[in-house]
Amino acid sequence: MPELPEVETVRRGLEPVLVGNAFARVEQRRPDLRFPLPKDFGMRLSGRRIEALDRRAKYLLARLDDGEVLVMHLGMTGRFSIDRTRSSDTGKTKPLSPSLPRKGGGSKRGGASQHVTSPLEGEVGRSLIGREGGDLSQTQNGAIVPGPLVRPHERVPKHEHIVFHLGDGTAVRYSDTRRFGLMDLVPAATLDSHALFKGLGVEPLSEALTPEWLAARFKGKATSIKAALVDQKLIAGLGNIYAGEALYRAGISPLRLAGSLATKSGKPTPKTKALVAAVKTVLEDAIKAGGSTLRDYKRADGRPGRFQHRFKVYGREGKPCPRKGCGGTVRRIVQGGRSTFYCPTCQR
Repeated sequence: MPELPEVETVRRGLEPVLVGNAFARVEQRRPDLRFPLPKDFGMRLSGRRIEALDRRAKYLLARLDDGEVLVMHLGMTGRFSIDRTRSSDTGKTKPLSPSLPRKGGGSKRGGASQHVTSPLEGEVGRSLIGREGGDLSQTQNGAIVPGPLVRPHERVPKHEHIVFHLGDGTAVRYSDTRRFGLMDLVPAATLDSHALFKGLGVEPLSEALTPEWLAARFKGKATSIKAALVDQKLIAGLGNIYAGEALYRAGISPLRLAGSLATKSGKPTPKTKALVAAVKTVLEDAIKAGGSTLRDYKRADGRPGRFQHRFKVYGREGKPCPRKGCGGTVRRIVQGGRSTFYCPTCQR
């Protein structure tokens, strides 16, 4: 799953394209990703200008001129790509002539339309019309209808689900093979209390993350330091890869108890200070490198990330520890169902 550096890299790639531009038309090829898309999704975005593109944890936040925020999450395999080929699709949303339904209708599963519940908007029983992989579009009255979005000169990729046509002719395309991503429209005034953001921890690159702050939360904590670092209620956006790399840089074993990094009075230890510095520098270095590409992730311009070439321990099981003079071997263990890589010789 893309972590903070990958999401921040995508944000920086999309920002000059989106901010100041407006959504001219939205092609919605299915009614859901991980959850159903908001009702009248395309119509609510049509004509809206993007005033800012921010990031919170692993979420992208496009702030619109009507006071709503387009919330986007890449899930496991989601990615945005920028298509600067100008077209005539920058006017109002055009109704499409629905194609004739196939015999049997419904979805692949049992011939009946499937219904899902969105925990984001509570849209119980929204029908998923069309077939898996079929094309869907939102017409001027907001209805989603099955119909051909492929024009004679176009070929629609199988996993491309949403296309944002912008006022300057640019298209921003969202594809997602596994469909674990999500999009939602939320009023800016209620964003912090939204189910996705309520309870999120501090941003690791903000001034809020200090050795003093971390030590106060670690005091008496009996969980492992690795589990504590990836707890999104504590530090938002820090994931498995970069938590492991930060622990290596700080020379701290992932098996060590989080409480050991605080004094009895909740004050930071030298290791706490080293860890906070390592978290910040590893994230900053990864962002400068465009993130890490292990499988699906690519930047908005289509290039892969490069930080995977600078991993010290992640994915290096059985290889010599790269720390000068250590002589140890990188080991892999499982914590919380996830692989953790570390050097038991120099990480204590």
